[in-house]
Order: sequence, then C-alpha cells, then structure tokens
Amino acid sequence: MDRQLLRSIAALSLPAVVTNITTPLLALCDVAIVGHMGSAVYIAAIAVGGTMFNMLYWLCGFLRMGSSGTTAQAFGAGNMLQVHAIVRRAMAIAFFIAMAFIIFRRPIATLLLDFIDAESAAREMALEYFSICIWGAPAVLGTFALTGWFIGLQNSRIPMWISIFINVFNIVVSLTLVYGVGLKISGVAVGTLSAQWGGFLLGLAVGLRKYGLARVGVKLLLAWDDLRIFLRINSDIFLRTFCLVAVTLWFTRVGAMQGTVMLAVNTLLMQFFTIFSYMMDGLAFAGEALCGRYLGADDRPRLRQTVRGLTVVGAVASLIFTIVYFAGGDAFLILLSSEGGIVESSKEFFGWAVAIPLLSFMAFVGDGVMIGMTRTRAMLASMVVGAAVYFLLYLFLFPRIGNHGLWIAFLAYLLSRGIVLGVEIRKI
Repeated sequence: MDRQLLRSIAALSLPAVVTNITTPLLALCDVAIVGHMGSAVYIAAIAVGGTMFNMLYWLCGFLRMGSSGTTAQAFGAGNMLQVHAIVRRAMAIAFFIAMAFIIFRRPIATLLLDFIDAESAAREMALEYFSICIWGAPAVLGTFALTGWFIGLQNSRIPMWISIFINVFNIVVSLTLVYGVGLKISGVAVGTLSAQWGGFLLGLAVGLRKYGLARVGVKLLLAWDDLRIFLRINSDIFLRTFCLVAVTLWFTRVGAMQGTVMLAVNTLLMQFFTIFSYMMDGLAFAGEALCGRYLGADDRPRLRQTVRGLTVVGAVASLIFTIVYFAGGDAFLILLSSEGGIVESSKEFFGWAVAIPLLSFMAFVGDGVMIGMTRTRAMLASMVVGAAVYFLLYLFLFPRIGNHGLWIAFLAYLLSRGIVLGVEIRKI
C-alpha cells in the first residue's frame, strides 16, 4: 500500500477514534457525578434522560454524514464557495429541527418517557433533566453539522479537540454546581447544557478562524439542484438510521424478554461490538473524507487506490481485534462485571462476540466510501437488506435456539450489509 495513502488514512482516522471514545464520556461523567449523591434514583434518572436524548439525536445523524461527503467533493473540486454553502444549509436545517424539538419538548418528553416506562421517581427527575438539556439541541445539532464539515475538509483533529473540551467543561461545571452550589440533578443538566453550547461555539470560532466565512448568496443557498441532492442524501441517511435503531432496540428488547440475566449477558457481550465500532467508525470517517475528495477532483485512480487501502486496513484491523478478543476475552468480561454468574453465562455466547470484527468490518468501510461518494441510496439499500435478514432469521431461529438465534441474526445483519456494499462498490 502507498505510504502516503496510509498516512492520510491514519491522520484522519486516529483523531476520529479519539472523538468516538470521548463522546460517550459526556454521559458517563454525568452518571459518575450523580452516583455519589446517595440515591440510586439519581442514576436511574440520568440513565433515562440520556436514553431519551440518544433516541432523539441518533436520528439526526444525517446532519453530520450528509455534510461530510458533499463537502469533501466540493473541496476536492476546489469549489470553496460551495463548501461554505453546504455548511450553511446544514446549520439552517439543524437550527430548524432543534427549534422544533424545543417548541414540542413537552409532548416529545411524554412520548419518550412512556416508551421507556421508567418508575415515577426516576421519571420526574428525568423530565427535569430533559427540560433543561433540550435547550442544548441547537448546539448539539449544530455541532453535528460542523463535525461533518470539518471531516469533509480533511480535518478530523478539530472535532477531536471539541469533544475533549466538551467533556472537560462538563466535568468542571457539573461538579461546581452539584457539590459547590448543591443543585443536584439540575446542576448536572446545566453542566451538560453549558458544555454543549461551549463546544458548539468553540467549533464555530475555530471554523471561522481557520476557514473564514465566504459570502454566499441566497441564490446559491437555495439552488434547487443542490437542495435536491442535499435532501435526497439526508433522507436516505435518516431512513438508514431508522432501520439501524430498529435493529438495535429490538436486540435489547429481546434480551430483556429473556430476563435480567440474559439482558445483562447481551449487554456485556455487545461491548465487544461497541469497542470495535469506535475503531471502524474512525476508518469510515477517513473513507468519507478521502473518497469524497478524490471523486470531487475526478481522480479515479487515486479513488480506487483509496478504496482498496481502506479495505485492507479494515481487514487487518478486524483480524487483530479477533485475535485480541479470542485471547483476552475472559479477562475483559471479568473487567466489565464482577458478577460471576453473568460472566459465566456470557461464555456460552462468547464465540458470537469474537466473530463480530471479521463479519462486520466491510459494513463500516462500505458506509464510509458510500457517504464520501454520496451514494447514500446504495447505503440505505444495504441497511434495508441487512434489517430484513436480521428480522427474518430472528423469527426463524429464536423460537428454536433462543439467544443463539438472536446473535446469529445480528451477525448475519452485519455481514449482509457488508456484502451488499462490497458489490455496490465494485459496480461503481
């Protein structure tokens, strides 16, 4: 593989991996702070509140993914005016959605709380947490748009530093308000809200300083061809995310249906997938940036070389993870849980978790390539096929072999996505 290409992949993917790892820390910090307040209800409230926002914001991931590929193509073509038009469109859509969340916050909160079905005490505190943090929606969604823009501009370092800043800011403000002022759950919420706005404003300031702000006319912003492409890409990604959420929620639901122990087992083993996805999402970010750039520059040889390089790196990474999981899986399970019964029960299904890297890496690589090339319809098709395979296998296998059937369905879902994306990439 070309060394320059390998350096480019590393330069884009490694900061993205750090970003992926630090992003969940925002919720983890909140849990750690309320965990010392003297009551389990505070932890439950934060868990419920965090789940509410995950469900709400996860569906808005198109604001990031929809911005990166189009920005990378415009950047590769040297069209900086279009680069600035893209981020303005994305920010406008982000602001519109965020304001809708704020205006309809009460019915949204009621719907989400009814879906989660939390106990009354945790429900009241979660509602208090949600009612404060929802005012951070413009900042969160705006940061999504900025992150995609920065990645498209071949810069994943800025999102990394923004993510680190948000977490440090959140820890300082939350600790001050909770233990210094005594605000308890509202103090945690205000700390999170402050960190979200601080991170967004920092990203905006860095973006303006590094890339300037080109004057973009209303005619360019509202150009129908560009708007049509923008809406098509974002609708494809939204529907894809909807399918992904359906698969994930169903996996969790079926685990819960089998009892507390099996839910804990599946949650424990799913951490193997989560850790691997942090690495592979970073590689996908590199694919978005590089493939979009070379497509925009009409450099087909470099584009083909990049796709092959990403596939090789993904395959090698998956092999390394498989070996590490196989060799150190028992120790990792014990590290995650001190409950001997759950760890012992997990060993029956451990082989499925070990198989995750080899069967899923092409799904991540393919997503990155397709987003960069803005072939989001193919990406949506792969997700629809994967979800169909998942639910069909679940219906056939789960009644016969129980939780093994659920894991086989999940692995088949990941594998089928990768196969469809691989075929589509070869066609292109």
